[in-house]
Amino acid sequence: MTGIKATGEKRLVVVSGRSHPELAEAVVRELNTTLLPVDARTFADGQIYTRMDESVRGCDVFVIQSHGSPINEWLMEQLIMVDALKRASAKRITVVAPYYPYARQDKKHRGREPISARLIADLFKTAGAERIMSVDLHAAQIQGFFDGPLDHLFAMPVLMHHIRDTVDTQNLVVVSPDMGRVRVADVWSDNLHVPLAIIHKRRDPMVPNQVSVHEIVGDVAGKMCLVVDDLIDTGGTIVKAAQALKEAGAIGVIVAATHAVFSGDAVQVLNSEHIHRLIVTDTLPLPPEKRFEKLTVLPIAPLIARAIHEVFEDGSVTSMFDGAA
Repeated sequence: MTGIKATGEKRLVVVSGRSHPELAEAVVRELNTTLLPVDARTFADGQIYTRMDESVRGCDVFVIQSHGSPINEWLMEQLIMVDALKRASAKRITVVAPYYPYARQDKKHRGREPISARLIADLFKTAGAERIMSVDLHAAQIQGFFDGPLDHLFAMPVLMHHIRDTVDTQNLVVVSPDMGRVRVADVWSDNLHVPLAIIHKRRDPMVPNQVSVHEIVGDVAGKMCLVVDDLIDTGGTIVKAAQALKEAGAIGVIVAATHAVFSGDAVQVLNSEHIHRLIVTDTLPLPPEKRFEKLTVLPIAPLIARAIHEVFEDGSVTSMFDGAA
């Protein structure tokens, strides 16, 4: 049977939604298996249908879906796939969501707001998922939203390996783009043995995707700055941060981020003179029109495949990230 890899009494199955088939194919190549064929369609009225083309009874199934645009369609498709697998008697179902949907709505800033990240966890659980696997959650507390194991993977080793190979760290300073990323930036700083700087910014909760940079804590004059973040959406925030660093005397700005959301005019915005290089992973699909000369895209499939292998073999996912978080 295609798409099923057996180890002793265990049977590993990987299935994919339609949002990012290239990533799913890369993951199964790393696992030396193939994707289970899935009949997935969207009807004329927008309703989604999925059916596994082979039996998954008793299998350990991993459902891969990247939640880029249109996020609601891809989320619904993954939920429907999980439901189909549950009703087909899969032994265990793991949702693999490299970019966790609605992760930025992880708390209430004002009254009468939702906590959508918690809602997503509840939806996955209700659909039949027993485990979730995601890369660089926007907020660590999301791990507690799901009533079951949530494997929080870190892209830092992938990004850091590339930085070490391509950047002279002798004159480098790691920069946290806001107070919320200080802990992660501190780990970067320790691993690269370079200083740390922090950008203090204030965001207007009434205006989405707008930020004002106030001050830089730390010395960046004459330094090459490495700004580390979990995601880039419209690009405006990161460009303002880079501009502030240049005005403070930085000789250049390199940005390393996990999730390249790139909404709206992000490509034009990120082609700013204030950014020297931009390094991301392929947790989300990046079509040719969203790629540009300054951009480097690193493969995340080996990391996800290793985590799937560890879960399937009852190994340790934590051991993959010595000091990464």
